[in-house]
Amino acid sequence: MSIRAAARAVNFDHAYLSRVFAGKQIPSLQLAEALDRLLGTGRALVDLAAQLVEASTLSGAAPPACLSEFLPGGDPLTQLANRTGRRIGLEDVRDQAQRVHALRLADDVVYGRDLIGPALRELRGAVCLYRESTHTDDVGRELLRTIGELAQICGWISTDAGQHSEAERIYRLGLSAANNAGDSTLAGNLLGSLAYMASNTGREREGVEMATAATEGAPEAPPRARALFLDRVAWAHAKAGNAQPAMRALNNAHDAITSDHGPEEPTWTYWVSTAELEVMDARVYTELRHPLRAVPLLQQVLRQYDATHTREMALYLSWLAVALADANEPEEAVTATERVISLSSAGASERTADRARVALRRLTEYRDVPEVASLLARYPAA
Repeated sequence: MSIRAAARAVNFDHAYLSRVFAGKQIPSLQLAEALDRLLGTGRALVDLAAQLVEASTLSGAAPPACLSEFLPGGDPLTQLANRTGRRIGLEDVRDQAQRVHALRLADDVVYGRDLIGPALRELRGAVCLYRESTHTDDVGRELLRTIGELAQICGWISTDAGQHSEAERIYRLGLSAANNAGDSTLAGNLLGSLAYMASNTGREREGVEMATAATEGAPEAPPRARALFLDRVAWAHAKAGNAQPAMRALNNAHDAITSDHGPEEPTWTYWVSTAELEVMDARVYTELRHPLRAVPLLQQVLRQYDATHTREMALYLSWLAVALADANEPEEAVTATERVISLSSAGASERTADRARVALRRLTEYRDVPEVASLLARYPAA
């Protein structure tokens, strides 16, 4: 659905909705209520909007929230011996699942440091519900699955906020929950997410090992999930400089997503598509210094990409900037880098800020080009 169509459906101003979807403005409770009705997410977006308002009021210069502030000591997945909470059923679990998906949708437009506090409060609520309530074994397994899914998105948001050690603790909590729930596909997503972070933070060998284990540990994963796992294998090998294994994994990911065999897809693969696989293709080509393959793919993807997802636009443009520099096109690389910096200006995503620095550093080879010299003079810290 386009922004204009959504604006008509909820009867709100198109420009206002664009600012909300670009992460430049917190939605009003009235808009959140309207979007909940449109998306069928209960009151999840209303609750999230209220938390964002509270977080923006209290944030100031405070550091991002951390896991220890929100979870009990010891093993947080150990149920209390004397549980005093109410008895819950599958309807309560479905409500939790709606809240998880609302948080995923919010991550498309609200980033890193702006979202981590509300996200961790959701994780704490799910853990407390599991520990303190009474429920059947089946309900308990579904709650553990919900905790695993929440941990994956919370870990992702922590990474976006630049809190890598915190993200690892969160991912490992989720991995424990997924394993206890007997959900190997979800466990693969969590281990693969941890592998992706390791690959991007100087732990390339661990990244390869974990991404491979995530794929091999979920042999019955449905097509989109398996394609996602294989893409992470490709990225891990590319970061480690292993060209041939990276290319094989890319090809296997495309084969996987076109398969019509396998169990039903989990909700969290909603964003995985052929277009997203092509983005990873281009990123791997860039990392392996094959700009003639990377540039056309990235340009094609960016022409079609949803402009409201400003973080992803900035990230993809950063790889385009590097690939253009590799292709000896510094003037075009400057144009792409300027767009990265403009889209990253809100400052909530550490990943976009880091990628802007990567693009600027890559351009230093061309400092004799007037356009490059002008850009580097404006951003000397890079």
